[in-house]
Amino acid sequence: MSDVAIVDYGINNVRSVRNVVEYCGYNPIVTHDADAIADASHVILPGVGAFGDAMNNIRSRGLNEVLERHVREKGKPFLAVCLGMQLLARTSEEHAEDGLPHCGLGWFEADVVRLMPNDPALKIPHMGWNMVAKERSHPILANIRDSNLAFYFVHSFAMRCNDSDDVVGYAQYGQPVTAIIARENIVATQFHPEKSQDSGIELMSNFLRWNP
Repeated sequence: MSDVAIVDYGINNVRSVRNVVEYCGYNPIVTHDADAIADASHVILPGVGAFGDAMNNIRSRGLNEVLERHVREKGKPFLAVCLGMQLLARTSEEHAEDGLPHCGLGWFEADVVRLMPNDPALKIPHMGWNMVAKERSHPILANIRDSNLAFYFVHSFAMRCNDSDDVVGYAQYGQPVTAIIARENIVATQFHPEKSQDSGIELMSNFLRWNP
């Protein structure tokens, strides 16, 4: 049974991610230990909370350097979820102090901005089930019909990508919402696959079998 590192940076609730990894037949290890991340077959960066606090915790634990080394340099398969996806951007305007955005990991040419749906009836946060429309194919969507691409979202901010080639899928919530991004060994979802029932389990299984 392969070990899967679920990155623990002190603010995220990892129980549901751990449960779905275990359900898929893998051994989840919740950790911020560099050796455990190095030894894992796959790495997952979950996320619930505020962008600035998350980045402070990641940097204080040296996880930015650990992830840079094992994901970007060594090519370990990597999935980021919800806030985890947003942390891959250059900046976020969430709780920006004195108008200055927070700096993210900067793995993607993208920025995180507040959702501003054009329908006043749509509430913020965007919370609940929504369909994802594919822009292109990707291995994590293998065997999931387009009609079954319904996933569970909870967020008030979203990633604005400057490179459209990075986008795998969009949702609609009074505006286009970047739902899935990917490049090389890195994939990320704005929605929570671990809370998305059958489609989420299939997506997670695809990721855990993925060997880019």
